[in-house]
Amino acid sequence: MSSEHMEVSRRTLLAHGVRGTVGTLTAAILASCNSLQTGPTGKSSSRMRFSLTTYQWGKDWDIPILINNCQRAQIFGTELRTSLSYAHGVELHLNAQQRRDVRKRFGDSPITLVGLATSERFDSPDPAKLKEAIENTMAYIKLSHDIGSTGIRVFPNSFHKGVPRKKTIEQIGNSLNIVGAFAADYGQQIRLEAHGSAGELPTIKAIMDLVVEPNVRVKLNSDKRDTLGKGLGYNFNLVKNKLGSTVHVHDFKAPGFPYQLLMDLLVKIDWNGWILLERSGKPQKPVKALIEQREIWERMTENSLMA
Repeated sequence: MSSEHMEVSRRTLLAHGVRGTVGTLTAAILASCNSLQTGPTGKSSSRMRFSLTTYQWGKDWDIPILINNCQRAQIFGTELRTSLSYAHGVELHLNAQQRRDVRKRFGDSPITLVGLATSERFDSPDPAKLKEAIENTMAYIKLSHDIGSTGIRVFPNSFHKGVPRKKTIEQIGNSLNIVGAFAADYGQQIRLEAHGSAGELPTIKAIMDLVVEPNVRVKLNSDKRDTLGKGLGYNFNLVKNKLGSTVHVHDFKAPGFPYQLLMDLLVKIDWNGWILLERSGKPQKPVKALIEQREIWERMTENSLMA
């Protein structure tokens, strides 16, 4: 699908009233993120909050177990991975009553439902696949709204052989404008995660330079690609003014990524979002493992504040 066609589609959406009052809705999103409930998880005064995304550590937990384990670990937020038939069961097929039930379960608990982590991406040179990705993203936006979370994760994702990079960047940017306009009407944030060959932060900046919807934001993935070129500090500064309310981190004990520097950078700009732990494998004692990761994060954050 050409960029010209994508712009026509976007204008069509806006003409049908999809966009709504973007400024007001974006302010509501930010206010919601600022007021998210947390628990007494650390000594620092940073406004960052530690949380869990159900990548693999939480894939076998239904909602009651997930809430219970997060409470035991003193982790007061979670992001649900979708489209993989995880035990929590929060997928597009849920009917209206089931969606209300999910909202109530989290609403009656101290655990904030931070968002949904989808696999939708906007890089395909196949117009039919791109159209499907946009339609699926809209469906996830509705789901996120219905269950009481504030946004969804999407990918850029890859460059393709024979397709100019500039064309792919423009296609991703135009797609984000379409879904961003749609999401604004539901009070939702679109979180573009630095993922895939089109996910290096200089490329993410080039994509975001084309995005006009203020509720489309950047989600760091805290992996090697963020450190390429001139390093994490330089790359972080390219997108720091576009960060959304979530950042993915992985194993704080593993070498290879400068997590302390990342915390320093986030504290320096007084970022107030959710640090989402995304871990693979299955620890024998998951709650203990969660506590250990939280405590490491708390120490790093305190170090950042004392620096």
